[in-house]
Amino acid sequence: MTSLASTTTTVSSGACRLVILVSGRGSNMQAIVRAIESRGLAAQVVAVVSDKPAAAGLDWARQQGLETCALEPGAYVNREAYDQALAQTVQAYSPDYVLLAGFMRILSDAFVHQFSGRLVNIHPSLLPSFPGLKTHENALKTGVQWHGCTVHFVTPELDNGPIIGQAAVPVLATDTPQSLAERVLVVEHRLYADVVEWLADGRVSLQDDGRVAVTDLPTRACVLASNDADAADVTLIKA
Repeated sequence: MTSLASTTTTVSSGACRLVILVSGRGSNMQAIVRAIESRGLAAQVVAVVSDKPAAAGLDWARQQGLETCALEPGAYVNREAYDQALAQTVQAYSPDYVLLAGFMRILSDAFVHQFSGRLVNIHPSLLPSFPGLKTHENALKTGVQWHGCTVHFVTPELDNGPIIGQAAVPVLATDTPQSLAERVLVVEHRLYADVVEWLADGRVSLQDDGRVAVTDLPTRACVLASNDADAADVTLIKA
């Protein structure tokens, strides 16, 4: 297991600067942008970056007046050259945190190390269960009764970094991978927005034992209190 050094990231003066990486429509990116505005968070999305110039998420970000950038992998000789260019692009915005929101590329170790302790991802399962792809299909195949998502710091080992928060949904007997994915997405939007708030407030730290702590928050778990995929009834579990 690759661990991160014990740290507390010091957010720069003013708003917490966020760069968000997307590959598709960026629904989690949109949820974060909306939460920053609706909650009045001390955070600013300074850029949305994609590996796909036609990504719908870039169009949405431009409509909100956000700065966008696309780097197409095919324009680079290899993965290392692409990740080096991506790192330079991201660093140019001086981010406090880099958020992966449906960015469908495995980042090189060099990129991960450059942003160590500042690189955050959301994964559609309750890690350490079901890393990688097809998480909803695998959840149904194994018969688990709870599924969900995890926001975690990124390390070179895929889907294995320190957990910042998790959100759970019940698995129904009638679920398909699509219906389960839709309910998980509801809690993804709530959880990622919550984590951004904790990061912006400077409350998140990595402990010596490799685990995450959030000041004044004894639990970082959310649960969907309704089986309706359109419901906004997501409850933060109280300790």
